[in-house]
Amino acid sequence: MEKRLYRSKDERMIWGICGGLGKYFDVDPTIVRVVWVLTLFLGGFGILAYIILRFVIPLEPEVAGSADETSV
Repeated sequence: MEKRLYRSKDERMIWGICGGLGKYFDVDPTIVRVVWVLTLFLGGFGILAYIILRFVIPLEPEVAGSADETSV
C-alpha cells in the first residue's frame, strides 16, 4: 500500500495538519505539535506553513466499512 499524506480526521485540533504529519511519519502527533509551536517562537514561520499546508494536503478519505458506520 502506498503511503500518502492526509490531514487527519481523528487526531485533529484545528485542521488536522499535525495529526496527519504524525501519522505519516509514524510519530505521536503531540511531538509534531510541540515542534510546530517552537517554530512560532523562531520567527513565526509555522503560522504561514500551517496555513499553506491546510490548502495543499487533502483531507483523509472515508474508509468504506469503518466501525463508525452502523449497518441496519
